[in-house]
Amino acid sequence: QVQLVESGGRLVQAGGSLRLSCAASGLTFSSYVMGWFRQAPGKKREFVAKISRDGSNTIYADSVKGRFTISRDNAKNTVYLQMNSLKPEDTAIYYCAADRLGVFSYGYWGQGTQVTVSS
Repeated sequence: QVQLVESGGRLVQAGGSLRLSCAASGLTFSSYVMGWFRQAPGKKREFVAKISRDGSNTIYADSVKGRFTISRDNAKNTVYLQMNSLKPEDTAIYYCAADRLGVFSYGYWGQGTQVTVSS
């Protein structure tokens, strides 16, 4: 049974940093492209970042480039999102997702972790 469990979300002040983690189980982790998405109240879910199966390639949404870093540790079946210089507009529920085919077909999703950035 596939499970993705996010952790690390909390209330932080603008300009602060957080590191989110997503622990995966029930799948061959290294076979999946992993991504992070976020959704704020009243807004559509949006793409944040993704990382290739071996961690050699990363892609970011324009809104987070230069501030967020996605990484993965295949030995630990975990993907991370380091978030620096946080802004109030980063407030959202953050989800990790797994894409088996590598064509933006994320079939598995975690329950999300809340990130709140105060001004």
